[in-house]
Amino acid sequence: MIPSTLSPEYIAVQDYLFSLKARGLKFGIDRMRGLVEALGHPERAVPVVHITGTNGKGSTAAMMDAIARQAGYRVGLYTSPHLVRLGERVQVDRTPLTDDEIVAFTRQLRPVAEALARTAPDDHPSFFEFMTAMAFLQFQRRGCQLSVIEVGLGGRLDATNVVDPEVSAITSISLDHCEMLGHTPEQIAMEKSGIIKPGKPVVLGRLPPGAERVARAIARERGCQVYSVREVFGEDIACYPTTNLEGDYQRWNAATATLMARAMGPGWAFSSETVTAGLQKVSWPGRWQRVSLSGRPLILDASHNPEGADVLRSNLERLVGTTGKRPVVITGALGAARAGALLTTIADFAKEIHLVVPHQARACSYEELEALIPRSYSGRVVRATLEELFPDRHTCRAGTDADLLVITGSVYLLGEVLTRIAPEMGAGEGRLQDF
Repeated sequence: MIPSTLSPEYIAVQDYLFSLKARGLKFGIDRMRGLVEALGHPERAVPVVHITGTNGKGSTAAMMDAIARQAGYRVGLYTSPHLVRLGERVQVDRTPLTDDEIVAFTRQLRPVAEALARTAPDDHPSFFEFMTAMAFLQFQRRGCQLSVIEVGLGGRLDATNVVDPEVSAITSISLDHCEMLGHTPEQIAMEKSGIIKPGKPVVLGRLPPGAERVARAIARERGCQVYSVREVFGEDIACYPTTNLEGDYQRWNAATATLMARAMGPGWAFSSETVTAGLQKVSWPGRWQRVSLSGRPLILDASHNPEGADVLRSNLERLVGTTGKRPVVITGALGAARAGALLTTIADFAKEIHLVVPHQARACSYEELEALIPRSYSGRVVRATLEELFPDRHTCRAGTDADLLVITGSVYLLGEVLTRIAPEMGAGEGRLQDF
C-alpha cells in the first residue's frame, strides 16, 4: 500500500539520496567492491542472473522473474530507473521496497558509506551504489532463492558487476550512452561483455554481427558456453517464444529469457512448461502498455534511443494497420540524438504531436523538439504540459474522444503521466529517477 502522505523520516532520506545523486554519475566498481565488503558481501548470499543490453534488458529481467516465480522460487528483482516510486527498483516477488524499508536501509548504509569516505572522499558510494546495496541486502534478508539483476549502465564498470552470476545475458547492442561506452557497436559490446564471468554461461540476444563477434571472443577467452538466440530460434519471428507483452521485439526478449532458464542447468526447476507459462504472466509497465482512461484507449511506451525508435516504428505501423487510424502522440525525450530518431518515427504515423518537456535536467526543450520534427510533417504540433493534458486522472485533453492516444519517449515522461492518471501508485519521485 502506498502511503497517502510521506513521513518526515522518508522525506529526509529522499533529501539525502538526492544529495548523492546530485554529485553526479560515478562510473567504476571499486567503490562498490569496498561497500559490499564492508557489508559482509550480501551479493554472494543469493544466486544471481545478470542482464545487460542497450534495449530489452528490463523486459527480459521481468520475464526471467516471471519464469522463476512460476517455478515456485522466491525472486528478487533489481531494475532501474523507477517509473513512479523509488521502491520499484528493488522488489521481492514483485513487492517493492516500502518507504520504511528504504529509511531503515539508508540508516544502515549511511555510516558505512561515511566510514569508507573518511580517508578518500571520492570513495563515498553514489546514489546508484546505495540502491544496489539495498537490493543485495533486501534479497538476503528476505531469503530469496534467485535474484535477477539488471545492469544500470554498460556492464564492465557498472556497480552491479560485483556479482558472480549463474548466467549472464546481453539482450541487444546499439548506439546509446556513446560518450561513456564507445562510438561503435563493437566498443559498446566490449563494455557490456564485461559482465561475462569465467566459466559461467552467457546468452546472446539479437546482436549486430560485429558486436556478437566481440562478445563471443570474450566468452571464449573466459571459458564460457554461449547460447545464441539466432542460432536456436533463427530469423523467423514465428519460431520465437510468445509472451503476453506485445511486439515482435518482446518475442526476441522472450527467447533470451528462455535460453537463460535453459542455461541455469539441471539443478533448477525450469521445465519448458514452466518457461512457457511464466512468459504469459509478465508484468512490465510502460512497454506498449494499454490502459483505459475513462473508456478511452491509451498506450504507454518507453522509446528512449534509436534502436527503440525502430521498435516503435514497428508497433505504430501495426497499430495504424489494424485500426485504420493515425494516433495522437504525446512525446518528450532526453537528448537530441534520442529525440531525433523518436520524432522522425512519430511523424510518419501521428495525426497530431503534442510535445512535453519532462521534469529532468537533460530533457529537450520545446525548441529542440520542434527543430527535429521533419519538415514534411503536415499534422498539428502543439506545445503542452502534462498538467494541461491530464487535468485529472480521468481526462486527457489531447485530440478528441475518438482518437487513439500514444504516449512515448522518455521513461521519465511515462512516470510523470502515471503519477497523474494512476495516483494510487503514489507521489512521483522524479528527482530520484535519472540514475
